[in-house]
Amino acid sequence: MVWKRKNRTKGKNKNHSLGKKLKQEDKITEEFEVMLNNLTLEEVIGLKLELAAKAAGGMLYGMPLWAAMPNITKDAILKYALSATTSKMEAARFLGVNKARFNKLLKQYKTESYFEEK
Repeated sequence: MVWKRKNRTKGKNKNHSLGKKLKQEDKITEEFEVMLNNLTLEEVIGLKLELAAKAAGGMLYGMPLWAAMPNITKDAILKYALSATTSKMEAARFLGVNKARFNKLLKQYKTESYFEEK
């Protein structure tokens, strides 16, 4: 008897994908993804800050950027973990935290509501 491998796409977050969500909202295109892939993470963050400063009229004075960066990066990593895995338990293992801590992080950063369809 030949054994078939189980399909592991049964988790609650199997449909979470940042790229898919942003494409559906017409925020990105395939061409943009290719161009973005050629940049380092540091360049992307620096460019995003430069564009935000330009939109704010020059400088981002009074913004606690240095203190906010750990929360910004944790939010981004949490969203990626949900999009890269098929279940919450798998995402928790991916991040190296237990399920209780993972659920607290989801509530703290309101990550699940980000992926909900509007």
